[in-house]
Amino acid sequence: MPTVTLHAASGSSAGTVDLAEEFFGIEPNVAVMHQVVTAQLAARRSGTQSTKTRREVAGGGAKPFRQKGTGNARQGSISAPHYRGGGVALGPKPRSYAQRTPKKMKTLALRSALSDRAADDKVVVVESYGFDTPSTKGAVKLLADLGVQGKALVVVRPDDEATQRSFRNLPEVHLVSPGELNPYDVLVSDFVVFARDTLPGTRPEEVEAAASDTAASDTPASQTEEA
Repeated sequence: MPTVTLHAASGSSAGTVDLAEEFFGIEPNVAVMHQVVTAQLAARRSGTQSTKTRREVAGGGAKPFRQKGTGNARQGSISAPHYRGGGVALGPKPRSYAQRTPKKMKTLALRSALSDRAADDKVVVVESYGFDTPSTKGAVKLLADLGVQGKALVVVRPDDEATQRSFRNLPEVHLVSPGELNPYDVLVSDFVVFARDTLPGTRPEEVEAAASDTAASDTPASQTEEA
């Protein structure tokens, strides 16, 4: 079971804490992480780009010149794609780029990303953030005392408003709640910072869910069919 140093709000060591094996100790699945992150980024695309076809541009209702006798190639409408100001052939239209990703793949990708950060000693755990009132200066000092450099993903409870307001003005810090953790934000961050009460696997319902998922994946197909 992975173990990391538990830090006090002052940045000093307060012992160690065990990380949940199913969240921080698995072999990262690079292929699944790539697929889930690609789907996550695709879902962010607005998909609003649009061009007009030849039936949507203005004009073009009359034949531009007579069929024969001009020496030019016959033409039926100035809205054809080869005319300037005409319609666009095979141009983009509004669409959704969202991809359907199975829930188990998302779970595996997140656990793989967290395990990758834990293997590189990029997971930091504090007993509590210790903010009674918002303080950006205190947030900067806390990150410095923890040795966090570069981009940091800070996991904060939704009801911890003082901590959120302390970190939200720092350009290198991205705040998420425990339920918003995702592979992309973990992988693009240099450090992932947790309070002890936001650490995945510390809540009983998460441990039970992880155990049931593992049991389901370990059940042979023959037994599933018989059931």
